[in-house]
Amino acid sequence: MKVLLVVYDNDSYISVFPLGIAYIASACRKAGHEVKIYNQDIYHYPDSHLTNMLNAEHFDVVGVGVIGGYYQYRKLLKISNAINEAVRRPFYVIGGHGPSPEPEYFLKKTQADAVVIGEGEQTIVELLKAVEQKKDLTAVRGIAVFKDGIFVQTPKRPLVQDIDEISFPAWDLFPVDHYSLLREPGIKNSERTMLMLSGRGCTFKCNFCYRMDEGFRPRSSESIIEEIGILVKDFQVAYIDFQDELLMSSVQRTSQLCESIMKSKLKFKWCCNGRLNYAKEDLLKLMKDAGCVFINYGIEALDDAILRNMNKVLTVKQIISGIETTLRMGISPGFNVLFGNIGENERTLEKGVEFLLKYDDSAQMRTIRPVTPYPGSPLYYYAIKNGLLKDCEDFYEHKHLNSDLVSVNFTTLSDKEFHKLLFAANKRLIEKYYSVQLSRSVRNAKKLYLELDASFRGFRQT
Repeated sequence: MKVLLVVYDNDSYISVFPLGIAYIASACRKAGHEVKIYNQDIYHYPDSHLTNMLNAEHFDVVGVGVIGGYYQYRKLLKISNAINEAVRRPFYVIGGHGPSPEPEYFLKKTQADAVVIGEGEQTIVELLKAVEQKKDLTAVRGIAVFKDGIFVQTPKRPLVQDIDEISFPAWDLFPVDHYSLLREPGIKNSERTMLMLSGRGCTFKCNFCYRMDEGFRPRSSESIIEEIGILVKDFQVAYIDFQDELLMSSVQRTSQLCESIMKSKLKFKWCCNGRLNYAKEDLLKLMKDAGCVFINYGIEALDDAILRNMNKVLTVKQIISGIETTLRMGISPGFNVLFGNIGENERTLEKGVEFLLKYDDSAQMRTIRPVTPYPGSPLYYYAIKNGLLKDCEDFYEHKHLNSDLVSVNFTTLSDKEFHKLLFAANKRLIEKYYSVQLSRSVRNAKKLYLELDASFRGFRQT
């Protein structure tokens, strides 16, 4: 069959490579289907352009995947309207972390024909086969549909245990020259980047996380190195952004990957998501030697009681020690701090601000965002149980209007007090960031004019 996969416009100048769609495209193509990518993200087509394309060109199936963000939700509704208005409307499938926890609600809102729940490479292939052969869709595991007007969610599909069996992303179907321009911490203007996964899942269960799949499944080092080799040699990639929820799943696993990278003799920089309880000198040195330049850490709070409420399995002592060691080893850390989880107050917010003012190296602008109870997370069900949230519709239609505004308030503060405190906190962080940038620009000017630094390339670089 002929399949169209839509990459929605995220209103970005340089878009992030849609890794999930690329895996789905690869699985569909391997099963014998013809796959085409609709890159609204790059070309910023109006939604009506998709309707016109569906009318002008025949497709059997159209698919869209989204995460659970407020922007993504509203964009999905617009994309769905464009698809549903097509005279030659194909069979419509949605998937991703957004629809998966609440498939009935998303089916009703989008009028899609099916939701693929969770990991989709095997499910989409079976679903396409059932559609093509006009068989009963409810025999396909891992989906949700309406059958004769009645909502049906089929049994959960077992996860792919050996994820080395999953085909590499279908890079050739995408304009990689565009996606490779994405800028990352520590990257040069002339270097190309690409996203990839070294594993799936996470070994931890934070209360705000809306990941549905249990456990962690690493890829083999051999498979990872093979994929990196293709990206480096065929696409001239010099920087790998590991998009794993948690690459640093253990000291042993991280060490093994670093040793494999060094043994491969491939030369590239890389960044990843890490855990501060594993951020010890020996491991960080190994990561640095293997090319790691940036580790994005989920810190979330600088108060032990709040960290326990989050089920973060982390202490303030570990956070401070890990950040100090990361900086000392010459790796730039990413600082993610939230506010508004169960038990938070003005004092816990101030702890987070003081920490960021002391340790943030200003490699990126970092602000503090309110915690959001995305559907599927323990915090979401806590909010419903305690009367802070009615249901999925209440979350998306009334509460989650912007990820920088409080959606559900778990504190004793009023929403107005909450936002006033967050403004004061982020004002200090923003001022600090631009103060550092100003100092760097003045320092560059001094080197240029007073030390005749001929390597200077201009003040207006971005």
